[in-house]
Amino acid sequence: MKNLSKIVTSSICSVGVIIGIVLTNYRDDISISRQGLEIIGNAESCRNEPYYCPANILTIGIGSTTGQIEQRIYSDDEIAVRWVSDIKQAEQCVNQYASGAKLPQSVFDATVSITFNVGCSKMKMSTMYRYLNTGDYQAACHELPRWNKSAGKVLNGLVIRREKERELCLSDLNLSQ
Repeated sequence: MKNLSKIVTSSICSVGVIIGIVLTNYRDDISISRQGLEIIGNAESCRNEPYYCPANILTIGIGSTTGQIEQRIYSDDEIAVRWVSDIKQAEQCVNQYASGAKLPQSVFDATVSITFNVGCSKMKMSTMYRYLNTGDYQAACHELPRWNKSAGKVLNGLVIRREKERELCLSDLNLSQ
């Protein structure tokens, strides 16, 4: 039992530690806020050994599926570097296809989070991105809950993540009651 405990412990890494590394060493490389990082990190969790996500894609760290993934234990610094690279890709998509530079921070953060999760190829043609490009941020935020499926099945984790993204997305908007 002791060996099994050691294996389980070694495969889990701390999202908070990785966020700390990112904000300390790579803050100038990304535009997403701490709140956005926390939504992504807490939804994805952190593993320092490769695993298959619910969509059966080989993954490492905090939801990283890009580049070569070797069967080994990754350090916190390696995970942080991969995560920053993946976040930058999501931000580039938001900037290019959803008028990212014009978005309020909360809208930008939520949009980067969903883009990180779903991918640019799916998001760039979405109704959500169309709303962002026309400046209808409230309507865009309300599109988030629609993206709650993986392989055609509603996943509770995605339902929870999308609600957190929607709440963040709406938080900087001045909505009259």
